[in-house]
Amino acid sequence: MQQDKGTCKAANHPYADILDMPRPVSKKHTPMDRLTRAAQFAPFAALTGYDGEVEEAARLTDAKPELEENEKQLLDQTMQQLLQKEAEHTKLRVTYFVPDEKKAGGVYRTVEGEWKKLDSSGRALVLMDGLRIPLDDILSISEI
Repeated sequence: MQQDKGTCKAANHPYADILDMPRPVSKKHTPMDRLTRAAQFAPFAALTGYDGEVEEAARLTDAKPELEENEKQLLDQTMQQLLQKEAEHTKLRVTYFVPDEKKAGGVYRTVEGEWKKLDSSGRALVLMDGLRIPLDDILSISEI
């Protein structure tokens, strides 16, 4: 229920004695500017990390594909050709699967670089820039 100012000044109003008094000003503390005062009432994150968890759950990943037998043979032939030209540092385009560290699946990545070597003990293709691509994750290789 709202009262207009005329009725607030009535003698029977509970705050009638202080209504016309000036607002008190502290002698110790300077008044806050509006921005600082407003920041005190800004919403806060009651559940820290919740927004990050929601974003992580919403992030999409792809399933790792299973190559058909003929695709595996084609990759094997390409690797054999590259081994024969190992000293030439052939420029390659490699598409491979990168498993996600936090959830099932991962992403496909395509890189271009020069062939350096095949690390048979580590089962990885190594490019001149030092990138090591696990052989089991390679989907396609082509010369540029």
